[in-house]
Amino acid sequence: MKSKNEVVVKRPDDWHLHLRDGEMLQAVLPFSAELYGRAIIMPNLRPPVRTVKDAAAYRRRILNCLPAGHGFQPLMTLYLTDETPPAEIRLAKSEGLLTGVKLYPVGATTNSEHGVTSIKKVYRVLEVMQELDMPLLIHGEVSDPAVDIFDRESVFIDRELQPLRQAMPELKIVMEHVSSKIGVDYVLAAEKNLGTTVTPHHLLINRNSIFAGGLNPHMYCLPVVKREADRLAIRQAAVSGDPRFFFGSDSAPHRLVDKEKAGGAAGVFNISTALSSIVRVFEAEESMDKLEAFMSLNGARFYGMPVNPDTITLQKTETPVPATDNIPVGRDRVKVFQPREPQFWQIVDGLRQTK
Repeated sequence: MKSKNEVVVKRPDDWHLHLRDGEMLQAVLPFSAELYGRAIIMPNLRPPVRTVKDAAAYRRRILNCLPAGHGFQPLMTLYLTDETPPAEIRLAKSEGLLTGVKLYPVGATTNSEHGVTSIKKVYRVLEVMQELDMPLLIHGEVSDPAVDIFDRESVFIDRELQPLRQAMPELKIVMEHVSSKIGVDYVLAAEKNLGTTVTPHHLLINRNSIFAGGLNPHMYCLPVVKREADRLAIRQAAVSGDPRFFFGSDSAPHRLVDKEKAGGAAGVFNISTALSSIVRVFEAEESMDKLEAFMSLNGARFYGMPVNPDTITLQKTETPVPATDNIPVGRDRVKVFQPREPQFWQIVDGLRQTK
């Protein structure tokens, strides 16, 4: 940090990102590539990224869309199904292509219809992952319709996550996009091999935001934002510097036609406002000295990767920074997530190599 109005941090990474494919990939990728060194790429395409061959092909499509001069690295993941063979994990490890394997409980979120019906059905795969030190990335919610949507994370912890961790204590697990105080407390109680990503929207909004001024589909995500007490617990964990909490945008773009309809899609596109929003949170919590840990250090260390060598400089302006409301995608548009508070931080010097 230079001063209260200027901060320098190592180039950040995004440990949970949806880039989609085709026109959407081309539209949203530049927002990540211009700032982030690496990103964990979610595999819930249609059809999903289920094999090493699928992951290699998707990675090529991403690299082919990269703007010239950007060193952004897509870190690929595999979509776990009941039929995923353990041999596929061994192949992925030997080829060095995958950073992790993603577990979606069937029906829990966008494009999860091919997900896992029971964790016990994939124990053989998870045992190989534990053996090979391959991280498991979990969408930590049950999809049981009898469970209240606001309780799905806590029920998943009790029913699925805790038994799994007891059975495989050496399996490295990321509980993605923590959304509840119960989830925060569970991670804080873990002694090893459990981390969690934190999104900008779970730091900034609560369930009232979905209904403020009428039903707002652009505040709807999964896991759904919850009570104010949950938001505050997530916020305190993020700004604490605790190495188990790190940035994952869960930026999940959908066309307006898919958001603004009955049965609208879950997800928010936040990557263009994410960093300025998070800096504002750390500033408000008087924790600017912990910003670099959250954005740039903790995730890399959890995954056993080197920290990015270059830096970015952010500066606070006297007037709010104008924000783009939406971006074009083909003949439609994608709404940009807008925090309630005005944003005053912007990048003034990007990607400077340190010695």
